Amino acid sequence: MKIKFWGVRGSIPVPGPNTVRYGGNTTCIEVRSDDGDLIILDGGTGIFPLAQSLLKELPVKVHIFNTHSHWDHIQGLPFFIPIFIPGNKIYLYGAFDPISGEGPDRIMNVQMQYSYFPVREAEMKSQFEYVTAMPHQAITVGGTTVMPIMLNHPVVDLGYRVECKGKSMFFTGDHEPHFNIYGPDDEGFAEYEQLIIEQRASIVAAVKGVDVLVVDSAYTIEEYPAKKGWGHGTFDSSIEMALAAGVRRLYCTHHEPTRSDDQLEIAFAAALARFEGKLNDLVVELAREGNEILL
Repeated sequence: MKIKFWGVRGSIPVPGPNTVRYGGNTTCIEVRSDDGDLIILDGGTGIFPLAQSLLKELPVKVHIFNTHSHWDHIQGLPFFIPIFIPGNKIYLYGAFDPISGEGPDRIMNVQMQYSYFPVREAEMKSQFEYVTAMPHQAITVGGTTVMPIMLNHPVVDLGYRVECKGKSMFFTGDHEPHFNIYGPDDEGFAEYEQLIIEQRASIVAAVKGVDVLVVDSAYTIEEYPAKKGWGHGTFDSSIEMALAAGVRRLYCTHHEPTRSDDQLEIAFAAALARFEGKLNDLVVELAREGNEILL
């Protein structure tokens, strides 16, 4: 299995000299199975350069797994050139949205209206299919299994565990560790606390033992109190998840767009210092655009 990062920033693309080392594109990860099956996790702006690399492989069969419908995870999809080329087969997987009552088809048909984009959804020339992904219902892509897991974000957010021939990775999309919405003296505190314990245990079980864990690590612990409820984690919460799940390698992603590469490295180093002597064999790195991981 091969993993490649094409976009690692959160919220909005931030190209420029201050982000050139880690990259300015928003979320997109390429996963290739040993048999050559192509899985893409999220369609942020990083999917555009990925699309350019695929033009030499045409025709292509692509499985795009969307974590959620916020713009930084979908805004590259109308620029994914293979969708306009006959002979290509594209599957877009995503969650059912109980608010709109629609599935992943809404991701494209809303973006590709003339009010927002000059090319309509009806003009896609590839074979394009929408597939609703359900939590804890495995999806088979050739010899690879993809397991969707419900995580915590202001909209429905699916993390994905990808397994092939004994190798595995997990990507959270955007995720904020569950917290108690009640105060300690409130009537519902104890009951909700038990629910949180169960939710955390379920996520750890889903991540357990993966070779690579890629986690939303947008904030520092100092920034988090002002951002609580926005749906994002911290460097510290990501490391804690990785340690609890016994994973081998952690990549922190969804880098805060206001943070330069230099500031990103300073914040990351401060978090690592808090875990000095506690990481055991866990390798922790910042996700970097262009990084390739071979499992």
